[in-house]
Amino acid sequence: MDRSQLYLLALDLLKQLIAIPSFSREEDKTADVIAALMEAKGVKVHRKLNNVWAFNKFYNPALPTLLLNSHHDTVKPNSSYTRDPFAATLENGKLYGLGSNDAGGCLVALLATFLYFYEQPGLRYNFVYAATAEEEISGRNGLELILPVLGELEAAIVGEPTLMQLAVAEKGLLVLDCVAKGRSGHAAREEGLNAIYEALPDMQWFETYRFPKESEHLGPVKMSVTMVQAGTQHNVVPDKCQFTVDVRLTDAYTMDEVLEVIRQHVKAEVTPRSMRLKPSSIPMEHPLVQAGIKLGRSTYGSPTTSDQALLPIPSLKLGPGDSARSHMADEYIYLKEIEEGIALFIEILEQVLR
Repeated sequence: MDRSQLYLLALDLLKQLIAIPSFSREEDKTADVIAALMEAKGVKVHRKLNNVWAFNKFYNPALPTLLLNSHHDTVKPNSSYTRDPFAATLENGKLYGLGSNDAGGCLVALLATFLYFYEQPGLRYNFVYAATAEEEISGRNGLELILPVLGELEAAIVGEPTLMQLAVAEKGLLVLDCVAKGRSGHAAREEGLNAIYEALPDMQWFETYRFPKESEHLGPVKMSVTMVQAGTQHNVVPDKCQFTVDVRLTDAYTMDEVLEVIRQHVKAEVTPRSMRLKPSSIPMEHPLVQAGIKLGRSTYGSPTTSDQALLPIPSLKLGPGDSARSHMADEYIYLKEIEEGIALFIEILEQVLR
């Protein structure tokens, strides 16, 4: 198929996907549609729960493999929508609909790219395309579930809306549940040990502490106290104050290193909810990055977390659409972004394959 045919195929698929609700953990019907299209094109499809993947026709186990990945789950539409979120509407060069920008445009553009290379013999790399689930909730039944069956991977392109610029690093996420302890007593008397006051120095530390090392692309580690719960009634000194901290990690530190520094400095008990969403980066000299730079693309560090955090290999976040439109009301993507995205994906990979 030529590029114009691939664009039309991608656009038609995206319209179908928009029309089908595919909230996280409810992506079975969009998985059906993606699998059916690939099978109609002669591709041997694999599936586990709501994840769909396939290898290029002339897969050679002796060659390194590149992963092309994006997600087909969406968030739920917010209350500010003025349009039907499930109506794929074309207006003024834009395609409106829930998931059009995040990450439907990326998903279909990468699929079109995979189909472009699918039947080409003699490639220097294998390709595996994976349309995965539960990205929006960082779920365990998405990309993480199928990684063990994809085989050894050399590198990945993770399809997220980046205006087709090269996100060469991505912040990780560490959510901490902290508990400061006191001793209850009557508020009218000099009794007890107020857990709120015990927590205040820790909260102030999270606000003011600066990690010495900063990432070239991501800047400093950022910590924010985002939730606080304490007390049972007005006249009882609280014996416990619970607070939540959102930590945005960079590639300057490992997750364990950051957690160790925090525990050294605060008195509260600190429990991480998860150690899965690690910061990620890809070397500037990597062929994928260098190919993009030669095609006029700029590099940057992404503050938002994606399935890239789950990959133990070099990965580049790249795709049509704009991250600023993700999760917004009346979400849309420009048609030209999809067309240009397919062209750029193909051109980058053709350079890598030379």
